Amino acid sequence: MTSFDSIYRDAIAKIMFHGVETFNERTGLSTRAIPGLTYELYPAKSFPLLTLRKIPIQLFCSEVVWMIMGTKDLGFIRQFTKIWDDFAEADGTMETAYGYRWRHHFGRDQLLQLVEHLRQEPSSRHGVIIMWDPASDGLTAPKKKNVPCPFAYTVNVLDQKVNMHLIIRSNDMMLGNPHDVAGFALLLSMLGQELGLGIGKMTVSISHAHIYENHYEQAMTLLERMPRWHEEVQVRLPEQAFQRALRGETGLVHELTEMFKEQYQPMSALKKMKIAL
Repeated sequence: MTSFDSIYRDAIAKIMFHGVETFNERTGLSTRAIPGLTYELYPAKSFPLLTLRKIPIQLFCSEVVWMIMGTKDLGFIRQFTKIWDDFAEADGTMETAYGYRWRHHFGRDQLLQLVEHLRQEPSSRHGVIIMWDPASDGLTAPKKKNVPCPFAYTVNVLDQKVNMHLIIRSNDMMLGNPHDVAGFALLLSMLGQELGLGIGKMTVSISHAHIYENHYEQAMTLLERMPRWHEEVQVRLPEQAFQRALRGETGLVHELTEMFKEQYQPMSALKKMKIAL
């Protein structure tokens, strides 16, 4: 089994050395990019927590709990990170919040219905969760502060294991990708616990995988590092983690963070990278 460090490093190398240089009108920055990047992960055997550079664990742990809560209000997530403030409306909400779209935006609770559906019909192939609203996102619609980058995921059960396929339309590979992968792997783990099943494969497909020009230096620094042996990170969820996330328990964020921190052995942080807005 190939570690996430190796998979991720190979992707960064492919983009930096073989990607197409493209100017992005929205951000005013150039990127190097490749289309159609896909990789397979097995979170139960080796949780995909990047160690080639240090990433803030509390960030993705708190985001997953916030998303499961299903709110577009930023109050909960602001206790742990302010990164979403740039996308906030004047009332402190974010209209395109992933969790809100999972649970409320389309007139049904996609997330809870997914869990119930797979309990009743584990052989189903209809476990699809959508974040992208074709009525108002992308194409010629008015520009928004934020539109979903991970725009859909499917969940199915095979051999008593829960599998996820995450589909990302656009991914900032230096900043966003390690957090997206860890966050959705944690979500998959929590769904498996809630369903009383094992964790199978997580497939990640990225339509447009890119590195911004203001991150090229950090990308080359990362490529100077080689994956090293370390104990595989294992997910040891507190009991009823999914139900506690539904209730928005801040204590759950701290427990998840500590669980990962106790096992995390990252290399040093890279030079600070600025998000492209």
